[in-house]
Amino acid sequence: MQLGWVRLIFTSICGVCRDGRSLPALFDFLFVFAALLNAGGWVLGLFYQQGPYDEIVHAFTMFAVTLALSFLAYSSMLTIFRDRKLLYLLTITSFGIAIGALWEITEWTAGIVLSTEVIGSLHDTIVDLIMDSLGSAIAAATSLWALQEWTRPGAAVENQASIANSPNDRA
Repeated sequence: MQLGWVRLIFTSICGVCRDGRSLPALFDFLFVFAALLNAGGWVLGLFYQQGPYDEIVHAFTMFAVTLALSFLAYSSMLTIFRDRKLLYLLTITSFGIAIGALWEITEWTAGIVLSTEVIGSLHDTIVDLIMDSLGSAIAAATSLWALQEWTRPGAAVENQASIANSPNDRA
């Protein structure tokens, strides 16, 4: 099963790196680093050991995934959101929480299908969702900061051009 997780994470990394859409390099790095933390946790069995590894990785992974996917999903609307900061924060945070909930459903389903214990307890699932929510909220705040930097008057021309010509607008 651990080899399957490593393959899934590796495939996800390759998919993000090969996608025609371009993320800022930092977003790419954070996404890949989160995947490596997860792969290491599964291979080395760190998620079920004493300590905060599971919680830290859940928060960081949801931070990285929400940051990257929200940029891809909402990049064409960045200038619209510039004047609606609270709406932007709520949208991105909700997006990340939804991804976290889908991940927990996937873990639960994997436990049933593979006849193995993927989820330790209801308490573990709730803590994971709380950490996913925290990571999503931090991603939303980070994304808002990036939005303000990229769309502020006088921002670098290449930043303005990359927003105006986002891959979502070219379709």
